[in-house]
Amino acid sequence: MDIVTLQLEPDDRFPNNWLPVVLYRRAIKPNHHDPARGFIDRFEANGWGNAWRNGIFDFRHYHATTHEVLGCARGRVRVELGGPGGREVELHAGDVVVLPAGTAHMNLGHSDDYVIVGAYPPGQSADMCYGKEGERPQADREIADVPIPATDPVYGDDGPLLEAWSG
Repeated sequence: MDIVTLQLEPDDRFPNNWLPVVLYRRAIKPNHHDPARGFIDRFEANGWGNAWRNGIFDFRHYHATTHEVLGCARGRVRVELGGPGGREVELHAGDVVVLPAGTAHMNLGHSDDYVIVGAYPPGQSADMCYGKEGERPQADREIADVPIPATDPVYGDDGPLLEAWSG
């Protein structure tokens, strides 16, 4: 497995975060019968709940009240991270990406068979922010109040996320 961290800069519409995005390549082997189940089970075993399976919205948005983990259970998807000036990444089956609160993201295109699984740290749930005028500075205050999770959604009590976010 390869682990990549991406530092995204804020702009006038999207706050992003001082914490880096953490991308795990080939982190979880999808189950052929139910590709999403292995991701849901791993995330829940490591304390990340409120799991869902579906896709990533095809419009820019971010969550000010929670961090979010996204696992590509099947297929592939190109994702814009950080807004128009950010980074484009392609997720393939088995990949996991953890987005710190405030990280803008949107689906830029996907295979017909893709499935994404998402989840959140304990006690956190997603709001929806769109980078519209007037969302900030309230969103910035909410992002600053989101605690760093106690566990890594892939590795549990010890993992790359905790190391990357410890500073």
